Amino acid sequence: MKIILKLFMMFYTLFLSQSLIASEVVATVNGSDITQKDVNDFVVSSIPGASFSALTYEQQKGVINQMINRKLFLEDAKKMNIASRPEFIKELEKEKENLMLDFWMKDKVEEIAISDRDAKIYYRDNIQKFNRPASVKVRHILLASEAEARDIIQRLKRSNNLKKDFISLAKEKSTGPSAVNGGELDWFIKEQMVPEFSEAAFSLQKGKITTQPVKTQFGYHVIYLEDKKEQRLIPFEMVKSDIINVLRRLKFKAKLERLSKKMKKTAIITVK
Repeated sequence: MKIILKLFMMFYTLFLSQSLIASEVVATVNGSDITQKDVNDFVVSSIPGASFSALTYEQQKGVINQMINRKLFLEDAKKMNIASRPEFIKELEKEKENLMLDFWMKDKVEEIAISDRDAKIYYRDNIQKFNRPASVKVRHILLASEAEARDIIQRLKRSNNLKKDFISLAKEKSTGPSAVNGGELDWFIKEQMVPEFSEAAFSLQKGKITTQPVKTQFGYHVIYLEDKKEQRLIPFEMVKSDIINVLRRLKFKAKLERLSKKMKKTAIITVK
């Protein structure tokens, strides 16, 4: 019983802390609060897959400033009584209709049943879509000259904490935009970078650096391999729901045609 109670209290505390974080006020504009949830929702809607907490301090300040501006502009719009203008009301009705149709289509799509067999056939017939090429995550230091790059490599070879020292040197010496993040780049596949950079990055072992400067059109790079993912096939179960959604949308097109014809038979339509 005590164990159950402890588990309950642990999950309750976690839930409560998450709720408090979401409702935490990050700014107030004329008495109107902007919460952590507000800024995170704004970031997610602007950049799918991103989150407010993952942004740099400067980026977070920029987002909060945009939210403050939005509040101020909205206040001014309310003072101008824009909501009562006939053209606003007309556009609002159009948006309501569009939103209603979006919900209608969503309901119609979800009515379509897709069997596991159909989903597996699609997976088998489109297997190339579910192959994920190898990818790497690296840090790099971009320098103007080969001599500077060689000097950095020699300094790092003497390091007792390679990753920590690499990050420090990237922040101090790199001329690239990723310098502020310690030279960190997001995951990428070979084709996403210039050939010289990709070849060097993909040939590295995890936790190692390039022992020679890597020359590209941008300058000379010293690269550190954070992590690597080998080419892999995504299992069916991981993409099953996505496949079902794809098949539903494909079947919905045919269903829409049939539905349109059926409705037109009973509707009174005059084309002028």
